[in-house]
Amino acid sequence: MSRKIYEVLAWASSFLKQHGKEERAAELLLCHHLRITRAQLLARLRDPIDENARQLFEEDICKHAYEHVPVQHLTGFEQFYGRLFLVNRDVLIPRPETEELVEGVLTRITQLFPRNTTVDVVDVGTGSGAIAITLALENPALSVTAIDISAEALQMAEQNAKRLGADVAFICGDLLQPLIEANRKVDVVVSNPPYIPEDEIASLSPVVKDHEPLRALAGGKDGLDFYRSLTRALPFVLRERALVAFEVGAGQGKTVAAMLRKTFPHAKVEVVFDINGKDRMVYATLGK
Repeated sequence: MSRKIYEVLAWASSFLKQHGKEERAAELLLCHHLRITRAQLLARLRDPIDENARQLFEEDICKHAYEHVPVQHLTGFEQFYGRLFLVNRDVLIPRPETEELVEGVLTRITQLFPRNTTVDVVDVGTGSGAIAITLALENPALSVTAIDISAEALQMAEQNAKRLGADVAFICGDLLQPLIEANRKVDVVVSNPPYIPEDEIASLSPVVKDHEPLRALAGGKDGLDFYRSLTRALPFVLRERALVAFEVGAGQGKTVAAMLRKTFPHAKVEVVFDINGKDRMVYATLGK
């Protein structure tokens, strides 16, 4: 006799909890294998489950619990700003807090630049393309370029742009170097660079450190290497009126803000905190 959906879900949730994983992963994976939404899942809890789907679901539950494979790698995607982005081991899985960075950039662009003018934006270290693609789709007035040093990451970002219908240009290169070499100026530089200090990598969850690209996580000895490199390069690529937006790790905001103030003494630099009081974003507005 076939088992009911609620029975399989209850087993998986309990199993994941016993292994220190979030119980919500069970719902996500079950919806994925049944090809239904969460609302449909809740409405069908007493229905019998397809046996093949059950077997595949339980295999993925074990992979997540024992091998620490991220749920997003099992489903192949992650939701960001209301859209589904393809992800794999070549890119950092988009985080919900990065949506706040995107929102902050969109808001400040409307405040800084005249309406109906093209604004040149570059997303440095684009990974899956989540930031660049979201900006392009949310504000059609933006001309968005995405840079990443990883050809594999760019391939994934380009797939996401095509799937979602975003007009984004992609460049393979090291941080802002491609723009400097082309003597190209832009209005906005946004980046969520690697910012985890070297000695903290080992303490990360195995779901992160064993499955996500190290180059997208490690930010040097103190986690600030990429901010130093970006800040040194910014004067060569920014126009007189410009916006810089960085996501930062907890406790890094004050230092990154100081870097920007030293580089741009007349800029308005602000550190933005999350609901828990941790610094998450740093913005610098030039020439307003």
